[in-house]
Amino acid sequence: MLHLQSLPLLCDSKIADNTPFSVLHFSNNNSSVGSSRVLDVGLKFSKQSSGGGGSGRGLSSKARAKTTTALNVYGRRAHESVLEEEAPQKLGFKTFPGQAFPFGASQVENGINFAIFSQHATAVTLCLSLPQGGKFERPDGEMIEVALDPKVNKTGDVWHICVEDLPRDDVLYGYKIDGPRDWRQGHRFDSSTMLIDPYAKLVDGRRFFGDASHKLSKFYGTYDFDSLPFDWGDNYTPPNIPEKDLVIYEMNVRAFTADKSSGLDPNIRGSYLGLIEKIPHLLELGVNAVELLPVFEFDEFEFQRRPNPRDHLINTWGYSTINFFAPMNRYASRGGGPRNASWEFKEMVKALHGAGIEVILDVVYNHTNEADDKNPYTTSFRGIDNKAFESFRPEKHPFQYIYVYYMVDLNNNGQLLNFSGCGNTLNCNHPVVMELILDSLRHWVIEYHVDGFRFDLASVLCRGTDGSPLDAPPLIRAIAKDSILSSCKIIAEPWDCGGLYLVGKFPNWDRWAEWNGKYRDDIRKFIKGDSGMKGSFTTRVAGSADLYKVHKRKPCHSVNFVIAHDGFTLRDLVSYNFKHNDANGEGGNDGCNDNFSWNCGFEGETDDHNIKALRFRQMKNFHLALMISQGIPMMLMGDEYGHTRYGNNNSYGHDTSMNNFQWGLLDAEKSSHFRFFSEAIKFRQTHQVFTSDNFLSKNDVTWHENNWDNHESKFLAFTLHDKNGGDVYLAFNAHDYFVKVSIPPPPPKRRWLRVQLYFSKLQRINQFHQNHMYKFVVQMQADTNFESPDDFVPQGLPGIGSTYNVAPYSSILLEAKLT
Repeated sequence: MLHLQSLPLLCDSKIADNTPFSVLHFSNNNSSVGSSRVLDVGLKFSKQSSGGGGSGRGLSSKARAKTTTALNVYGRRAHESVLEEEAPQKLGFKTFPGQAFPFGASQVENGINFAIFSQHATAVTLCLSLPQGGKFERPDGEMIEVALDPKVNKTGDVWHICVEDLPRDDVLYGYKIDGPRDWRQGHRFDSSTMLIDPYAKLVDGRRFFGDASHKLSKFYGTYDFDSLPFDWGDNYTPPNIPEKDLVIYEMNVRAFTADKSSGLDPNIRGSYLGLIEKIPHLLELGVNAVELLPVFEFDEFEFQRRPNPRDHLINTWGYSTINFFAPMNRYASRGGGPRNASWEFKEMVKALHGAGIEVILDVVYNHTNEADDKNPYTTSFRGIDNKAFESFRPEKHPFQYIYVYYMVDLNNNGQLLNFSGCGNTLNCNHPVVMELILDSLRHWVIEYHVDGFRFDLASVLCRGTDGSPLDAPPLIRAIAKDSILSSCKIIAEPWDCGGLYLVGKFPNWDRWAEWNGKYRDDIRKFIKGDSGMKGSFTTRVAGSADLYKVHKRKPCHSVNFVIAHDGFTLRDLVSYNFKHNDANGEGGNDGCNDNFSWNCGFEGETDDHNIKALRFRQMKNFHLALMISQGIPMMLMGDEYGHTRYGNNNSYGHDTSMNNFQWGLLDAEKSSHFRFFSEAIKFRQTHQVFTSDNFLSKNDVTWHENNWDNHESKFLAFTLHDKNGGDVYLAFNAHDYFVKVSIPPPPPKRRWLRVQLYFSKLQRINQFHQNHMYKFVVQMQADTNFESPDDFVPQGLPGIGSTYNVAPYSSILLEAKLT
């Protein structure tokens, strides 16, 4: 590797003597690259181990020394050289002190400026790999090293340098940083490790997802100041869908189209462009927002870097962030790399917006990929500044230890605190880390036009530097109040792995919505027939006022879900009583044990027709309950056709059909299961009674119930009142027997409609007698007891009298329409 140092190296090479290297140094200041004086600096090679290939562009170790002249990007004549391994050579660019802000790589008048924060570092070296012949191959271990002089290249705690005449794109870069080696005090410096710039806007590494031939490849920051601005279009406008009207589809970019059954060109399967091809499916389903599992750069082979029980897994979920600014480069088509990944991500957002679909990113700011101290995987943060400083605060303790990127427990030999369950915890409310997170969020809004964020394990973001909970976390407030983020949807997963459960209590400033975990649990328990759940079920479908009716919060601050990426799929929820996670390599110890599931009489797959029918009926019950609830509904990719993971409720490491969308199964269910799901979504979107701005009052709903105190009652019926008379009647029966229910009269000049084409013989007889008892015509909307197309028919049909027998484990929906 090449080293640029601030003092001349003595060398016997004639070539080195004849071609001294010039470095321009200036007085230290915050805002200017300054004026120069010349220092002669020698160069030498050293080797940096590499994990092999995908993109690199190092300087050839066998190239003969030669000098050429070319016009640089600023219109000057630049002197360029190709270096020879045997001796120091002249390099054709100059360095300046640079400026402390902005962080990361930025284009300035004199060249490319690099700035990085590290308070405790004693030595910082910028490492560069230049493009070579347009090839995209990994660096072979040789990079230019530029040692920063703390007297010249440091302002406060920011190290910076400007390199003149660097190419405007395709340069790979990283840092080597040294400092105190005292682990007990929280330091993790290692000058032999190449580190990614936390503010790198693009990250390069292996180019193809799951390419085992490069599983140990390294990752480098890179930049692109050469491409033209992305064309969002003259008539482009984001959807700007009100929160109360959202229907969210949680999905994984790769898993959505990676399977051969997608029918896509292999070059775009599992890519941002692949998702674009399947937008018609999203429109047919009826969702208007996608929540993408992590799309920040991550290493899918992180489990395979050392022998361990999980070394057969490939991280396909992506909850292990390497960098908070760079889109996952292996989601680019054709192995196109980071620049194409950035471009194609924007194409995806533009296409989704054009279809009226918003884009919400699942973001992971609670931890990083760098693991714990037992098996560290240092790629960036922990090697830059794990611990910051000691400040004297006699009013509290003799010394208050403040950490930068990670929370550290000095009472346990400086070990990393672990509130994330992944080995480390990001110190989110440290000012430097907080600004990093805010800058990252703003970047995704400004550069990529995303519409919102869902924050993984967001309770971590509510902890102080020592891990204790904060009543008013600075980061949470800053996100809520930030002008650039003001129009974004911001959603918290309001718990963490340290027991900080904040559902309904998440600090919110009337802006933050929450994943409502209590909704998930209570809906599951009621639908599967648990006793004593009717009151809780009522509260949840009505918008969870017990949790969110405070200050200016609204029902839309509750993101309702029955199923999410972690846990059972909807089909597995009705097919398994127990998790089956042996394939994960953790002895079945991973994944949640409290699933509140019911297998309907048999564990796992079965050919029993009655059990299968009950399972499909239960799936429809869950989906209907979700779509008629006040709040924002969210469903999981694949549930629209009944995807199964065969009981695995923690399938993060399987890049297989276990996670991949099965388009063939979708085709098989298009006219039945999928049809019901789609119709229920569209019915919600066309009926305002489900999307109230405020919590329900007695004028908005009538609960047809006088049996609230009966612990064994598992039946609930109610009518949602529309101000224009379009009332909706619903009944849910979680008993294992029929319940005969009295149907209330519809509003004046209205009749009840059910979206159903045919009745069973038994119900036709039942309805014949009922219709002769009523003075007005009644029609129904839906009955989950029927098979498609009888279960949901949009136009509605008459046939309901004064009473109705609701089948076991089923639900019905009636709509009042003008006669």
